[in-house]
Amino acid sequence: MIEITNVSKTFGGKNKAVDNISLLIPDGEIVGFLGPNGAGKTTTIKMITGILRSDSGSIKINGIDIEKEPIKAKKQFGFVPDSPDMFLRLKGIEYLNFMADVYEVDENDRKIRIDGLAERFGMTEALFDEIQGYSHGMRQKIVLMGALIHEPSVWILDEPMTGLDPKSSFILKEMMKEHAAKNKTLFFSTHVLDVAEKICTKVAIINKGKILFYGSMEDMRHHFKGDESLEKMFLELVENEKDA
Repeated sequence: MIEITNVSKTFGGKNKAVDNISLLIPDGEIVGFLGPNGAGKTTTIKMITGILRSDSGSIKINGIDIEKEPIKAKKQFGFVPDSPDMFLRLKGIEYLNFMADVYEVDENDRKIRIDGLAERFGMTEALFDEIQGYSHGMRQKIVLMGALIHEPSVWILDEPMTGLDPKSSFILKEMMKEHAAKNKTLFFSTHVLDVAEKICTKVAIINKGKILFYGSMEDMRHHFKGDESLEKMFLELVENEKDA
């Protein structure tokens, strides 16, 4: 579970990137985080994961405050950032073992998990190559594998589908559904509204640092009093906000 309560973040003294938002991401849900560029999605995710400190409010992961107990809180989740370009001089297997060391995964468990993830993502042959030689999609897959190596109960993914081929994207979506089916938490940002519409149990829409809507697709259609697509409802919300 992720609890975000009255959280704000301002840059440069006046640019309010996130404006007093509150969200409760319960167990067993796949929650999509949607918004135009510059809406506050990545800033929010960076505060949830402890990369940035909020100016006010609180964020808890499975009841653990990210600012008061950062190490304990960070052990609760697996995080995939919006760019997979990291640790490029390491081999894939070295990166995965490094992540397993960070999360204190024992030798037997890590081998089973690495083998399973590598097979699922089609990365077995590439594990002993340097990450700098990987394609963007392969880098995305190795970062996903590293985030899941400790089998976290909470997944936090920032644009996880970017660069993935159709097969890998399908596999990730299936893994996301499996994770939620185990009554675990999944929060991810995406620009691909079709993906959000198909797999999310709820969506949160942010623009100009404020949450415009949070609820299920059924709630959203009830709000708009129709059977419109997520894309059309999203654009209408965002355009109305611009005109307000």
